[in-house]
Amino acid sequence: MQSSNGQVKPNIRIRVLRQDRPNTDQNPNQRWEEFDVEWRPGMNVISCLMAVQRNPVTADGDATDAVVWESNCLEEVCGACTMIINSKVRQACSALVDKLAQPVTIEPLTSFPVVRDLIVDRSRVFEAFKKVRAWVPIDGTYDLGPGPRMNEEERQTSYVLSTCMACTACMEACPNFNEDSPFIGPAAINQARLHNSHPTGKMHSRERLEALLGEGGIAYCGNDQNCVRVCPKGIPLTESIAEMNRQVNLYAIKSLFTK
Repeated sequence: MQSSNGQVKPNIRIRVLRQDRPNTDQNPNQRWEEFDVEWRPGMNVISCLMAVQRNPVTADGDATDAVVWESNCLEEVCGACTMIINSKVRQACSALVDKLAQPVTIEPLTSFPVVRDLIVDRSRVFEAFKKVRAWVPIDGTYDLGPGPRMNEEERQTSYVLSTCMACTACMEACPNFNEDSPFIGPAAINQARLHNSHPTGKMHSRERLEALLGEGGIAYCGNDQNCVRVCPKGIPLTESIAEMNRQVNLYAIKSLFTK
């Protein structure tokens, strides 16, 4: 295969950490398999996995099962294709092969239980979102009319916070988010900040602050700041953590004098 400048491109070698089923004992049922994929211009990691899906034969010529993974939008919007690629958590749809060292190693996230191959169970994230009430409550099916207006500065800040796609990259990079810790993670704290700043959402700010004060709340954050470094949307997660820490402390102090 020749590139646009006439150079001959070799096949792409990828190494995938495979797992047929969830772990049920102390010995993980994992194995590495290598595949050679024909190079094409503009390929991303998803393209490589799709090529293996069409022809599931290892680099040694052994037939195997197709690799399974999650993806949806292919535009770095849904967050479903978060994986560990060359030892770094990132989106497979935006990880271009020409910018990656070979062999390209592809592994599932380590902070969540593996379901199969590159698919992990991220239900813990959505439980954390429910814990902080990451929504704006609106009752009724009738037209409620226009809601409260936000000034432009608040709107711009909220927009950036709202771009979170629950990809869980921040959780994967956080040393405090793991199976041995109840920490709800940076994404949930950011959601609490987003909805506490909303004119309607702030009606339930007390419940969110109570959640952040409780088990797995903001006190479990070690301020390592890995989250903000890996966020594909550039969300200021450390600012959100600092702001919610301020709100939680003010709420705790006020509670001492109001009970």
